[in-house]
Amino acid sequence: MKLHEKIKVVDRRKKRLGQGYGSGKGGHTSSRGQKGQKARNHVRLSFTGSSWVWFKRLPFIRGKSRFNSLDKVATITLNDLEHLPAGSTVTPATFGVKRAKVVGTGTLTKKLSVEITATKGAAEAILKAKGSVRGQTA
Repeated sequence: MKLHEKIKVVDRRKKRLGQGYGSGKGGHTSSRGQKGQKARNHVRLSFTGSSWVWFKRLPFIRGKSRFNSLDKVATITLNDLEHLPAGSTVTPATFGVKRAKVVGTGTLTKKLSVEITATKGAAEAILKAKGSVRGQTA
């Protein structure tokens, strides 16, 4: 093997900022500009200057029910059920939600097996289309 046939291997390390002149970035300000908070250390993502951070501006809800507002009930109409294939089983996972409720808006002509809470009008419409309702009726 000759010197000009040798394979080039490039192994460069990341430049370490603020580590003196040997870091390859110069010494004095080390590419961080001049004065200020960003020149000295890391600024957290939630930092907004002098104003309150966004999560401290939210209302403070006490008690065990403070997370219930995050888990809302999805409203599913009979028109939404009409788009599903006949004979299918309807669960909250069908619509990609944790909790769901079927309301009697629209019409249903397909036979479906519904395992979701339904209103009285929606349950009647599902049973009229020869389907079944296994969830609670409200």
